[in-house]
Amino acid sequence: MSAGSSYSARLPQAFMTPGISSFSEFLRHAAPEALPNPQLAAANAGDIAPHGTTIVAAIFPGGAVVAGDRRATMGNVIASRDIEKVRAADAHSLIGYAGTAGIGIELVRLFCVELEHYEKIEGTPLSLEGKANRLASMVRGNLAMAMQGLAVVPLFAGYDLDADLEAGADPGRIFSFDAAGGCYREENYHAVGSGSPFAKAALKKRHDPAGTEEQTVRACLDALYDAADEDSATGGPDLIRKIYPVVAVVDAEGVRRLTDDQVGAVVEQLVADRHQNPGG
Repeated sequence: MSAGSSYSARLPQAFMTPGISSFSEFLRHAAPEALPNPQLAAANAGDIAPHGTTIVAAIFPGGAVVAGDRRATMGNVIASRDIEKVRAADAHSLIGYAGTAGIGIELVRLFCVELEHYEKIEGTPLSLEGKANRLASMVRGNLAMAMQGLAVVPLFAGYDLDADLEAGADPGRIFSFDAAGGCYREENYHAVGSGSPFAKAALKKRHDPAGTEEQTVRACLDALYDAADEDSATGGPDLIRKIYPVVAVVDAEGVRRLTDDQVGAVVEQLVADRHQNPGG
């Protein structure tokens, strides 16, 4: 810095403060305008913003599956037929969301950066439960918007690297949340979104915690099909446009998303089976 330069030319104090492992906390000091807007929304904001719907998750021995439909609605209008509401949070965890699409996308992106920032600052990743708790605090930060109809409810699943496999502990974990930031450990399966009552009812009958990965994927797709059959906001598989649910798997090797060809093959068999037995 030249001798005549002013102190204002330096980086803000937040950049010079060591030990902030939370990226969202860092933004709160350095650039609060980059965080989701905490101001109250208009009373009808929830009616004019696109909403994403049903997400399901289920465990199998060795990991978990998360799947989501592709529809976003705006009142009685289909706002999008191919929105993606499931993605990798990091190398060993997955996140999906239901609720206001714009805020959900922003929340998921910020959460992914949050996990990466923590690992860079601390030199070690958060535990799976720590990740879930960090996500809960971010959901809680959106409470004012949720009270105005702009709620986002995530579904988080991952492979617990700290699980005692020798003792028979299942490494697949699922965490659900409420709009106030409550975090809950779910056993075996869970669903969120407008079609979740129907999806959970389907998983209750079809999901086998001891089943294979392929069986768990099929159970999740069956659950989404049943949700779409009963809930107009949930999109079913579109065989004409070849738009299929997003399906991702997390296990000891990490996160991977199934290709459209892989999901399409399962969906086509599912639809063929439903021709014989429409109720599943």
